[in-house]
Amino acid sequence: MGWFALLGLVFAASGGLTTAAARPQIDGAASASAPAVRLTPDPTTGRPGRDDAPPPPSTTRPVDTSRPDIVIGSGSPAGCTSAAVVDAVERGGVITFDCGPEPVTIAMTATAKVVNTSQVVVIDGGGLVTLDGLGQRRILYMNTCDRAQVWTTPTCQNQDHPRLTIQGLTFTRGDATGETTEGGGGGAVFVRGGRVQVVDSTFHANRCDATGPDVGGAALRVLSQFDGLPVVVARSWFTDNQCSNGGATSSIGVSWQIYNSTFVDNRAIGNGANPQRAGTPGGGNGGAIYLDGNEMTLELVGSVVRDNVANEGGGAVFFVSNNRTGRTFIRFSDLIGNPSRGFETRGFPGIFHLGSGPPAVTDSVLR
Repeated sequence: MGWFALLGLVFAASGGLTTAAARPQIDGAASASAPAVRLTPDPTTGRPGRDDAPPPPSTTRPVDTSRPDIVIGSGSPAGCTSAAVVDAVERGGVITFDCGPEPVTIAMTATAKVVNTSQVVVIDGGGLVTLDGLGQRRILYMNTCDRAQVWTTPTCQNQDHPRLTIQGLTFTRGDATGETTEGGGGGAVFVRGGRVQVVDSTFHANRCDATGPDVGGAALRVLSQFDGLPVVVARSWFTDNQCSNGGATSSIGVSWQIYNSTFVDNRAIGNGANPQRAGTPGGGNGGAIYLDGNEMTLELVGSVVRDNVANEGGGAVFFVSNNRTGRTFIRFSDLIGNPSRGFETRGFPGIFHLGSGPPAVTDSVLR
């Protein structure tokens, strides 16, 4: 679809588009009477999300890892190595760490890859473990359609396993720049197929390609989840991640449920949007969160999305449902100071939205 045709659809389907210069400063559906909230932008000083938000569903509780299949380390940092992480993830099962009582950073000299034959992979850092991609590589990769692996079902893009849970981990300096498999992206974590859930984790200073109309997700890129079930993110931080699109998260044809999480200072740094304008490399959509596809849903609940930037559309959220069946629900959340330097949907600061009606916003602040 041509760029100007797309803009015409924006006016028809979303009630209009505003440029950065005309961006309204309002409180969205919550209006000026919305309750004052405290922000907790620093993961070292408070929990993520909005302080007055309801608790997330019980399904977002951490997996019980009291009886692990694999323990990385033997009580000190010495045994907590990149090779040990790569080996454990390849073997699968419930994985924990015993690196001593203090926080530890593991320099990842190779990408850890989940194997298709694993039914369940749980990686639990206990809040003490950071995996550092050194600015040189993607940190974690799962792809049920990877031809380098044995396919375990005839429909690789729609199978219920592996079921990957990431909890109590920090990912930093993952970098997927130049990766081309499945369109690239996923500086820290790339997932296609199976299921993925992220709880109580932090993604900081991850990167992927700086330009391109579709590539995205410096922290987390997800494709083709089983039976269209959503990615679940709970009580997690996304800070200072950058990519062409989806500074923090990016997906195509995937739904998301994001609970009690915080997105701060993430950036979509491409330019030219999608489809890209003539003479540009494309990109720049979704400073924090990017969804593209057909029938999909974004639920953003109890979360803070603040000071993210998109060079083009959707400083906070970019959501395009090509067949206009997709829905967005924003509840008990604050989207504050997320400039869209090119365009956004009128009346919804920081959001570019094409779907089945406008975003449904309740008990939230948009400005």
